[in-house]
Amino acid sequence: MFPPRRIVCLTEETVETLYLLGQQDRIAGISGYVVRPPEARRDKPRISSFLSADLPKILTLNQRSVVEILDMVRLLGAMVGEGAAAEALARRLEEGLAAAKERAASLPKRPRVYFEEWDEPMISGIAWVSELIEAAGGIDVFPEKSRGKSASERIVTPEQVIAAEPDIIVGSWCGKKLRPEKVALRPGFESIPAVRDGRIHEIKAPLILQPGPAALTEGLAALEAVIHSWSRT
Repeated sequence: MFPPRRIVCLTEETVETLYLLGQQDRIAGISGYVVRPPEARRDKPRISSFLSADLPKILTLNQRSVVEILDMVRLLGAMVGEGAAAEALARRLEEGLAAAKERAASLPKRPRVYFEEWDEPMISGIAWVSELIEAAGGIDVFPEKSRGKSASERIVTPEQVIAAEPDIIVGSWCGKKLRPEKVALRPGFESIPAVRDGRIHEIKAPLILQPGPAALTEGLAALEAVIHSWSRT
């Protein structure tokens, strides 16, 4: 059985992974939402806005945890006849996570972290984000929410965030820029340590909200920078 020669990628992480495996020539089309790597947007035809796809079916296949991201890398590599390269990539990603956990183990204190994926309604972080927060040395304040299969299961109330008392708020509003001042002005938020101490940070959505290699490298590094800075003050 020969690997596919022409692949249409509806998600950014498959595009990113194929480029990392040196298999970008197989990509025949990409989603209009793809921004990584930049050359994909320049060189590949955009054939989908993702809106006409079978969303329920896609959601049942979508990877949500770190393990599932690594499984996706291995599966995609096997599909294009690059199993060994994909395994090497997955192991590098695993090693990067292990190294981050080792660095986190030496932190003098661990902050409570509220990750906000959207603001209206307020949606907390998905499973892989929760795992990356922990790997970087933080404590996700809504770990049970992260296991929800849909965004609606991760909706939180202002009262829940206030009660959680996060030391750090990280916003990654998909498609729009975080406005720290808007977060700080929410009723009751003035009592939250993160707001009181000016610890409201943005991580750009393409770095962490796509379940692919970038989240496990650049997204993790961005979380580490925020968490380690707080921990060492």
